[in-house]
Amino acid sequence: MRTVAVVGASLAGLSAARSLRRQGYAGRLVVIGDELHRPYDRPPLSKEFLAGTLGEPELALESDDEDLRAEWLLGTRAVALDHAERTLRLADGRQVRADGFVIATGAAARTLPGSAGLAGVHTLRTLDDARALRDELALGGRLVVIGGGFIGAEVASTARALGLEVTVVEAAPAPLAGPLGEAMGVVVSALHADHGVALLCGVGVKGLSGERRVDAVLLEDGRTVPADIVVVGVGARPNVEWLEGSGVVLDNGVKCGADGRTSLAGVVAVGDCANWYDPRAGLHRRVEHWTGARERPDAAIAALLAGGAVEPGVPRPPYFWSDQYGVKIQFAGHAAGADSVTIEDGTPDERNVLAVYRRSGIPVAVLGMNQPRLFTRWRKQITATAS
Repeated sequence: MRTVAVVGASLAGLSAARSLRRQGYAGRLVVIGDELHRPYDRPPLSKEFLAGTLGEPELALESDDEDLRAEWLLGTRAVALDHAERTLRLADGRQVRADGFVIATGAAARTLPGSAGLAGVHTLRTLDDARALRDELALGGRLVVIGGGFIGAEVASTARALGLEVTVVEAAPAPLAGPLGEAMGVVVSALHADHGVALLCGVGVKGLSGERRVDAVLLEDGRTVPADIVVVGVGARPNVEWLEGSGVVLDNGVKCGADGRTSLAGVVAVGDCANWYDPRAGLHRRVEHWTGARERPDAAIAALLAGGAVEPGVPRPPYFWSDQYGVKIQFAGHAAGADSVTIEDGTPDERNVLAVYRRSGIPVAVLGMNQPRLFTRWRKQITATAS
């Protein structure tokens, strides 16, 4: 290959570029990103950066002496892929010809219908999002977080530490029921009550009120929650619309094999937009976690450079972490499909739980709350079992 184009300049795209050089690719490397910023770390955006304890320079993912010998095309996005012509068309009219393509366009935060143009309403996905929200939180007031997932919970935790009055609204019976299961979701979400945050579960949001600026969240059960600031944390959608008509098969993102290969030769996908095949479960999964964006590009790049001639391995079970109200939460594996979950150490009341999820007696996932040593041990065991 003479030229490889990496579409996406966040962690997954940067990891792919690094992997190309590490695996011996010496040709032309073009990295395209829709943001003007160089690659930066996203997890601190909802925590240390939002709290003002971490500055923008500390978010940088590249070291000062790192040189990938890449052409960086930032502030523009890919709008079409012509596989027959091996060409990317960019929004600014430029075209990039390449022999190989890495799709790493990530995902975009879902928004609340009717919220466009209403001041005080935020999503949190990018550095610019975090800048705007940080400035508003500094003014204090009443914050309503719509969605009790990890981003919503981290924003609530940070805002509460800053002195804001915080309410979290979650449509599901319990926050985090998807990734953790309902029982452990209840245990983890008890942290909100511990720190004076109101948690309203099992009720959806009907809409927002306010003329130019939001002043309340309207719930489907008729209640009204006053708000000076609203953060919408209701998940993300993969950024793959630009690939429609390209021949790349799309299904909840870019549908991939177990090594990131897509339906088109010479095209792989990584990161939040990639729906990889999981041979352990026999189905496709889209993993939206930092470790997946860092680790999986190695397999995808190996497949790209070898033209698919290498046998795909088994991806490591996903791992993610969250810091909420001073508690370190870690999770590895898949809770879905587990038929039991048991607390192996600690107690829920003390928020220091180590819980193991099993299917037919075999560990398939582990959750830790302030249990880093035991969690690491169980994570290794689950990874070994899954390999």
